[in-house]
Amino acid sequence: MKIAIVGLGLIGGSLAKAIKKNTEHSVYALDIDRETITAALSQEVIDGEITASELSRFDMVILGLYPEPTVKFCLDNIQSFKKGGVVIDTCGIKSAIVSQVEKPLKDADVRFVGCHPMAGREFSGFGYSIDNLFERASFIITPTDDTAMSAVREVSQFAYDIGFAKVVMASPEEHDRVIAFTSQLAHIVSSAYVKSPSLFDQAGFSAGSFRDLTRVAKLNEDMWTSLFMLNRQPLIDEISCIIDRLDEYRTALEAQDSARLHELLKQGRILKEKSNESLK
Repeated sequence: MKIAIVGLGLIGGSLAKAIKKNTEHSVYALDIDRETITAALSQEVIDGEITASELSRFDMVILGLYPEPTVKFCLDNIQSFKKGGVVIDTCGIKSAIVSQVEKPLKDADVRFVGCHPMAGREFSGFGYSIDNLFERASFIITPTDDTAMSAVREVSQFAYDIGFAKVVMASPEEHDRVIAFTSQLAHIVSSAYVKSPSLFDQAGFSAGSFRDLTRVAKLNEDMWTSLFMLNRQPLIDEISCIIDRLDEYRTALEAQDSARLHELLKQGRILKEKSNESLK
């Protein structure tokens, strides 16, 4: 299969490396940064550079762009994609992408599949891409009534071929609702947590829990601002929920109510244990 990747950042670059490591597919790329293309060619991560006008040569086009540029690139290049070919995106939100591009591409006889590779690092850019980023990771596919099931099958097999451990199906709306909790809220909480005045007093007092909770505060604010704004309501709902829960703990402490605090902590432990069991 001939694959084109548009955008060789952390995800696009890691996908290119995983494809070359695990398959015999050829990989070509388009990126606005000359140094990135030069690095990818010198590392033999890609077989060559292309322009948007050459996309009709490729069986699959992977878009490794931020959400707004993903939509713009799709709509600007509808006539450039291969008829009957597959186009997938890699954005961390789905409704805002799928709703704008799937139908126009379908009308142009291009099979679009909304996707989200569930992996990342607290760094961005091609220089941090790695060929094993997706090992043990989930690959989410968000089909709709307009999605060609033949494309879903092809993309699913492709995900397994390059190292993903699991393919998960969800509607775009379900994806965005759940991802607001499992990913976006964690980044918001981490970013807020490090704004405590105590941050610079933590040397010698911090261990695993501090590292775990602050790790994703080191984020790419350009990308995450876009993701948060395009998934506003589900994220607002999750922020409201955690504020309410935190207020329960604060109220118990202010009232010196150790029994209530004990019960709140017990509830959290039980929920975590149930969650762990459900994942087995």
